[in-house]
Amino acid sequence: MRSRTTSSELAERLLAGEKRALARAISLVENGDPAGAELVAGLYPRTGSARIVGFTGPPGVGKSTLIGALVKELRERERRVAVLSIDPSSPFTRGALLGDRIRLSEHFLDDDVFIRSMASRGALGGLAEAALQAALVMDAAGFDEVLLETVGVGQAEIDVVDHADTVVLVLMPGSGDSIQALKAGVMEIPDVIVVNKAEHPLTDTMVREVRTALSLGPGGDWKVPIVKTVAADGTGVSDLLDAIEAHRVHVEATGTLEQRRARNLRNEVLGLAAARMRRRLERRIAEDPAVAALLDDVVARRIDPASAAAELLARGGDRDGDG
Repeated sequence: MRSRTTSSELAERLLAGEKRALARAISLVENGDPAGAELVAGLYPRTGSARIVGFTGPPGVGKSTLIGALVKELRERERRVAVLSIDPSSPFTRGALLGDRIRLSEHFLDDDVFIRSMASRGALGGLAEAALQAALVMDAAGFDEVLLETVGVGQAEIDVVDHADTVVLVLMPGSGDSIQALKAGVMEIPDVIVVNKAEHPLTDTMVREVRTALSLGPGGDWKVPIVKTVAADGTGVSDLLDAIEAHRVHVEATGTLEQRRARNLRNEVLGLAAARMRRRLERRIAEDPAVAALLDDVVARRIDPASAAAELLARGGDRDGDG
């Protein structure tokens, strides 16, 4: 078939290190093209080598600038780096290719750096599905590091960052959003915490608040480090990379890396199945008069929502899936 041939050729070019092929592959995934799904299926056995590092935190804390500085540090350590920004407010999305607010321009001609933003509309399965598939493609393309940037406020973004080997939470002093992040239970997510824009006079206060929040959470054999950075001039970025490296060594030594990846992949399978089941049910609501009548019965209070849901699921096998 034509799509299969195209997918095979694209995979060969991608595995050979062609950045244009990688960009095309991610576009197919993002647009929900069946060729993209076929491509990922073929590439999947070639994944698992890259280190996936997720960056989350409130808007405005400087995640993108921090990632830009980290890319520079990683390249100095001769690591190949791919960046996927899935933060709709990110400067990557608003023209960072022109150097907007982030000093990555020196890397755009570097064959060992690939930078891509992802529209919030995502693929048919939503932002999480498209982003995770794109990360797999980047992994297969042979990058040592795949950096995921999310805004960290929606469930889809948390789902994505939770699939990282190491999760970095970025906060900043004097920010109400950062304090809200502390209160919202987000402290259970990260493996490394960064207090960026550390030239701020309230930095030490912020660090104390973070330590207090961490002390109230569940204990473990990994003590979450707090790293102070000034991403705009690179201060502390080397320390951040050292902390990420230390976490990697820790999870490999304790065997928790494979456990985490196994948990994440199982959750991904269940999440994809749930998203596709929901789309199937939504189509049935739109196309099946009997389902519409069932929902009308709920509105008229002739049947309760739980019973209607059970009946809807019981009818779920009557039609084909979404493919």
